[in-house]
Order: sequence, then structure tokens, then C-alpha cells
Amino acid sequence: MEQLDLSTREARFRHFGSVEPIEGTKPVEKEMMVDLQSSKKDFLFEVDSVGINNLSYPVVIGDFQSVGTFELATSLRRNEKGINMSRILESLETENDGGVPLTFDTLENVLQILRVRMHQDEAEVTGSGKWYFSKPSPHTMLSGMAHADVEYSMRISDSGVEHKQLGMTAMVTTLCPCSKEISEYSAHNQRGYVKVLLDIDPDADLPEDHKEQLYGLLEINASSQLYPILKRTDEKMVTERAYENPRFVEDLIRLIAYDLVELDWVKGFELECRNEESIHQHDAFSRMSYQK
Repeated sequence: MEQLDLSTREARFRHFGSVEPIEGTKPVEKEMMVDLQSSKKDFLFEVDSVGINNLSYPVVIGDFQSVGTFELATSLRRNEKGINMSRILESLETENDGGVPLTFDTLENVLQILRVRMHQDEAEVTGSGKWYFSKPSPHTMLSGMAHADVEYSMRISDSGVEHKQLGMTAMVTTLCPCSKEISEYSAHNQRGYVKVLLDIDPDADLPEDHKEQLYGLLEINASSQLYPILKRTDEKMVTERAYENPRFVEDLIRLIAYDLVELDWVKGFELECRNEESIHQHDAFSRMSYQK
């Protein structure tokens, strides 16, 4: 058997098939390389959106750093072959200081830079993440970390902001009115999920506490709230409040919708309530949309 000398990494690489680089003929300086994306001719159609998505990126939501997910894109003219994708990350990096603040002001700054660097008419972004906040229990006032999922979406053009959306998904408790009505004692309850997507008036002043306002009206209309920490006196209050406020998903969605209509900075919304039914293998849901 042939004696092998595998004492160096290079020798081991060659043994497993690595080869020496070839002497290439194409340029290595950026200025000499062909910029294929920037080539121009008739490419048949303009493109509404082209960019990147499923981008995991650190964000700051409220007082805490979180993990965000982004989609960023621009428009593309008919006579242009493509966009330079690296400029998307470069634009997002301009707002990264231990995480990108997930606010409309920050996202608008990113989009303005992106649109200019891409030389395009429009740019759009959607950023989402988990918002953490301190929430005290109802009786003992012991605080723990609660959370809700939030989403910010925006599109701008050379004429300004054209589209703003704020989304939130929160968890609540619901108690079945039918179960309470027909049973001699007790009633089944379950964890519910409320998901809302708000169309924001671009000309309205968005309250600084808009996340807190939205979260508050989502859970106040439910049978009861969820808390990180509950002692016995807290649990008694939570359980009894649920029994005093039975809600079908149909009830919950209508009550939340009424409060959303009252917000002057909201133009319209999409709303969904879903219960993970505790006595069924299926979920119950209700869904609606509304435009002022």
C-alpha cells in the first residue's frame, strides 16, 4: 500500500480531491468586471417588487433587543435587467446600532437610502419581531416578561410615504358562553389568538404608545388576560373574570373592531380571532376586514 504523507492540511485537502486554482482570464478588479445587473434594454415588463425576504436580523422593539425578520424590495424599470442586492443590506446597516429600531421613522430612513442607492422609483419593507414588555399580575402586582408579535410595513415612492401598516398578534383567554349557559357548574375556556393588521393614515400622528394602545384593546375585550406570573390570589381574579365575561370568537372580533374604529390614526383593518378549543380537536375562528 502506498505510504501517504497527510501531515499538512494542504496534503489532506489534495487527498480528498482539492486542486490548485487555475490561472483565470477574467478581471479581478471591480472596476473591470461586467455589471450584468445594470445592463439596459427592453426586458418586456416592469417589476413591482424585487428584493430579499426571510432575512433574520437583530432589532430593538420598545426597551429590548429582539430577533427580527425582514423583507426589503424595490421596483424595477422595464429597461433594467436587475437590482444590486448587496445594497439592500447596506441600507439596513445604516440604522443598525446593536439592532435596528423597529419603528416607522427608522424604516422610512432605510427606504429613502435604499431607493436612492438603487435608483428606483419605489421601495418597500416589512419588519417583524417579538415585542417584550413587563406585565404585572392583577392582584399581587408581581411583574414578569410578556410578549406579543408585531409587524411594521411601509412603502415609499419619490412622492413620499404611500403605505403604512402595523400588525400585532396577541394571546388572550376566552370562556365559552354556551358552555357556561348549559352547564350546572364551570365552563370550558381556552387560549385565544388575536391577529390584527392596521392600515395607518400616513398623515396622522402615530401615538408614541401605539403598541401599548393596540395590545390593551386586544386583550381587554377578551374573557380574561394572560400573565407571566400568577399567585393564588391572582389566579382567582383571572379565573373569575373569565367566568364573568364569556366570549365567542364572534363576540371578541366585534368588540375589538368597535375599539379599532375609534382610533383616529387607523384607516382600516384586517382582524382575526382564533380559539384553540379545549373540548375539540379543531380551532374556532372569526375574521373580518373594515375600511373607514
